[in-house]
Amino acid sequence: MSSINKRAQQIMAEIISNKKVGAYHHITLSVGEIAQLIRPGNFVAIAVGGADSRMVLRRAFAIYKASMDPLDGGIVELVVAPHGSGSTWLCNAPLHSKIDMILPLGKAFGIPVEPVNALLVGGGYGSAPLFGLAEALKAKQCNVDMVLGASTASKIYAPQEGKRSTNSMIFTTDDGSLGIEGMVSSVIPELIEKNKIEIIYSCGPMAMLEAVTKISVEFGLQHQCAVEESMACGIGVCMTCVLPVRGEDGVARMLRTCIDGPVMEGSDILWNTGRTVPSEVWGA
Repeated sequence: MSSINKRAQQIMAEIISNKKVGAYHHITLSVGEIAQLIRPGNFVAIAVGGADSRMVLRRAFAIYKASMDPLDGGIVELVVAPHGSGSTWLCNAPLHSKIDMILPLGKAFGIPVEPVNALLVGGGYGSAPLFGLAEALKAKQCNVDMVLGASTASKIYAPQEGKRSTNSMIFTTDDGSLGIEGMVSSVIPELIEKNKIEIIYSCGPMAMLEAVTKISVEFGLQHQCAVEESMACGIGVCMTCVLPVRGEDGVARMLRTCIDGPVMEGSDILWNTGRTVPSEVWGA
């Protein structure tokens, strides 16, 4: 597993854009040639708070998009919700600030070699990696449908861009302020049958990923999900992001989601363990 982050580098990236978009901040950073190594599903680990900060642990942020720009060179785009002290510090960082980051980290989404009918499911700002994934799938001539859900309309990021990146787009909100009232899981079975879905990709809250997994298992579909676990280091050292996962040999082990993930096969994860080590896990 150590080869997953073999190409990662620690760099000082410059903020070249920081815009508030609804409930989130869309932050663009200049990262140089390393942008070419980034794949949908990778993440960055950022040192937050500045040199004198008491926030000694890095914060992990999913990469929204990465590209080579004719003017700015290699760029990375992040979608950040200012929830905690670290993310709030990053959202308040002024233009041309230099940000200490390690990238690219983690296991990316698998892109099929043949065109398939793919369904992308996202929840809140956790859906950010799906936009770059949609572009990668479209480049492979895949049919891409997307479902984005959130508690309310303002927490669905860039709905118009989602429409441009996909063949079809459905929104769900808990309060009915945009699209269909309810959760994303309520519309997935019909979409699978209607659009002859062959694979599901998802990003978002763990409860949503579990619900999508149950549906994918019911329909016998592969489900690649980017899990949301707290990652204090992002490089496999601190062991804070472990999750019980069943391997190909049928044995469940506690795996580090920053190294063995964040993208995992949903049906391999032992869900709803209450933050405890299940008795069936090897070594428990």
